[in-house]
Amino acid sequence: MGKEFEEVFAALKKVLGKHEKQLKVKADTAKEYTLLTSKPSPFHQHKGQPMYFGSVRLGKAYVSFHLLPLYMNPTLTKTISPALKKRMQGKACFNFKEQPEPALVAELGRVTQASLKQWSKQNWI
Repeated sequence: MGKEFEEVFAALKKVLGKHEKQLKVKADTAKEYTLLTSKPSPFHQHKGQPMYFGSVRLGKAYVSFHLLPLYMNPTLTKTISPALKKRMQGKACFNFKEQPEPALVAELGRVTQASLKQWSKQNWI
């Protein structure tokens, strides 16, 4: 599963990587790619630190795609297709054991773009 998971990781990293210039890279390794907001969080619990936006993580059993804005946007979450919902773990994580279909990659791209747009409107990015 090592090589296959690396390919899944690379495909999912491209989805987040398209937004790297608007966000801040916290981690970019062979097993983790994490993006934060470029501005300090407006929430006191973050103590002026940037907020976690999303990440791709290569694990032992699957590759996960995390998108934190989904926690704060139930309207956007309702637009997720049943096929992508099958991969959902919790409120903001999608797990993949094999290369995702192009339609699912495109949908993750759409949801990520909509999340970025929403957070930009909030002036968090």
